[in-house]
Order: sequence, then C-alpha cells, then structure tokens
Amino acid sequence: MKPLRRPLPFICPSLPSPRLTRLPPLALSSLTGREVLTPFPGLGTAAAPAQGGAHLKQCDLLKLSRRQKQLCRREPGLAETLRDAAHLGLLECQFQFRHERWNCSLEGRTGLLKRGFKETAFLYAVSSAALTHTLARACSAGRMERCTCDDSPGLESRQAWQWGVCGDNLKYSTKFLSNFLGSKRGNKDLRARADAHNTHVGIKAVKSGLRTTCKCHGVSGSCAVRTCWKQLSPFRETGQVLKLRYDSAVKVSSATNEALGRLELWAPARQGSLTKGLAPRSGDLVYMEDSPSFCRPSKYSPGTAGRVCSREASCSSLCCGRGYDTQSRLVAFSCHCQVQWCCYVECQQCVQEELVYTCKH
Repeated sequence: MKPLRRPLPFICPSLPSPRLTRLPPLALSSLTGREVLTPFPGLGTAAAPAQGGAHLKQCDLLKLSRRQKQLCRREPGLAETLRDAAHLGLLECQFQFRHERWNCSLEGRTGLLKRGFKETAFLYAVSSAALTHTLARACSAGRMERCTCDDSPGLESRQAWQWGVCGDNLKYSTKFLSNFLGSKRGNKDLRARADAHNTHVGIKAVKSGLRTTCKCHGVSGSCAVRTCWKQLSPFRETGQVLKLRYDSAVKVSSATNEALGRLELWAPARQGSLTKGLAPRSGDLVYMEDSPSFCRPSKYSPGTAGRVCSREASCSSLCCGRGYDTQSRLVAFSCHCQVQWCCYVECQQCVQEELVYTCKH
C-alpha cells in the first residue's frame, strides 16, 4: 500500500481497529467559518479588483437596483466583495440550519423574502452581517480603492502595511452599507420597518465582535514598540449570535407613534401576561407571520425528504413523523500515521463502516 505524505504539523487520530483498504477517501465538507471566500458558481473567480471596463461589466452582471449599480460602478473592487459576501452569508446560513427542517436552501428563497417569517428575518440579518464583515475585511486587505485600514489612534496606514497589522475598517463598512442598502419603502410600511430592523440586527452582531488586537515589535521578542488595531471576530461567531436571535425572535405588529408621526414595531403582550406590549429590543430579530412546517416541498423550501439526520438527535423532528431509512457506507480516513524525518508524516488509508439515516419520502 502506498503511504500518503502530509506536511507537519499533524495530529494522528485515535481510531478503533481499522482495516486497510485501497478505497479513495470520502470527501466530507466541513464549514468552519474561515474558508477562503469564493463567489457563487457561475459568477467567475474572485481575484484582485478588476480595473476599467472589466469592473463596470461585473457590476452590470449583479442583480442590483439601478442606484446600487451606480454605486458599484464608482467603487472598484466592490463587485467582487458583494459576491464574496453573498457566498459567506449562504455558507453560514446553511451551517447554522444544517439540522433544521429549513436548511437555508436556495430553492424557495425568493418566496421567503416576500413574507414575514422568522426565516425571512434571519436572511436579512445574516446578509447584512456578511456584507458588513466582508466589506470591512476587503478594506484592510487592500481590495477596495476608496478605503484602507481602520483609523486606530496613533497608527499610520503606511506603518500598518509595513508591520502587517492593518485593522478591519468597520467604520467605513457600516457607513457605506447604510448608503448602499438605502430604504425600500416609507415608514408607514410594517414590512419595511421589520426588514430595516433585522438588517440592523445583523450589522450590530458584527460590531459586537470587534476586538482590539496588539502586536509587539522589538529585539528578541521584546515589546519596545506595541501596535494595536481593530479586528473582527470569525464570522462563525457572528452566525452563532444570529442563530440565538432567531431562536428567540419576537413576533410583532404595528402601532402608530403619534409624537413622531410614523409606524413603530410593537410586540403584543403574551396571553396571561400582566405586562403591556413593548417595542422589541434593538438586538431582537422580529417577524410578523408564523412559519410553515417546511416538511413538504413548497414555494418556500424543497421539504425534508431524503435529508440526512441523526437518529438520536434530529430524525424525529426533521422527518416530520414519516420515519427514516437506514443505509450503511464505508468512510475512508488516514490512519497508522508516523512522523518521518525530517518533515512529513506517512499515513495509510483505512475505512470503517457507518450507518446513515435519511428521511422517508
């Protein structure tokens, strides 16, 4: 059997009595939140900001409003950043809902965005969060022409680039995003108020993950010079925050604020509660309609038939009482790993049998 060579460092897995095989390894996808950002299939490959006419063509290919396309054409590098943000939001949404009946499938998304479900609220929040996060990172990575590092006190951009401590420019990101998204409807539209609220929840979730990171410079690791800058937390943490907001989302109706002369979101008091209705908090996701079951195919989702589930944890809920099928498959993995001098690890390929449960049709 031909050994596999892997670069150090490598942690050998502890696995029970594997048997050797020549089967190729099974490719298992794993979303960590730290993947290299790439656009949707069919939209081209992410690269350095396009110049001249190429940038303008990329803006025209995106599904944007007329005003948004104008802004895109004035911002070289924005088209690539928008595609990266869409992909990042999709990855995170699918990861957070991988065990739910609605798994953030692209099928049915258009129908969802026209309603006021909890899932609609999450889509608005995760999309705005991904845009905020990706734009701030694009500034610090030098992919945008009109922005650079964050404006940390005492840190010049030239020093930042030299020392590799360019901070994520969240200030520019949120300011640009506010102008780019704009307002779709007037203040008298309940859906518009809810969408704007949920969009702000996503932006706020990214802001809450902003951290100060410091780096020392000096002889032999001394801290003769200490440089600090702003850095966003991994987007996986933002996704987890938004999923918690989804789980505790607040159902709202509308009420007219006579003092301000506009419509306000209002959460009615729960039945049996002694307290009056209250306005939702700024960090709450809000929705107006109860969600469908998502069990069967509809204009909102493809249903759950054929979905892989965990017999102990999710099959009962995910399969909607239809039961599940059980199949076995062989999964390949690296085993019997040994460190070879000087700089690689030799592993053999082993397989083990595992059971897979899928929801019945």
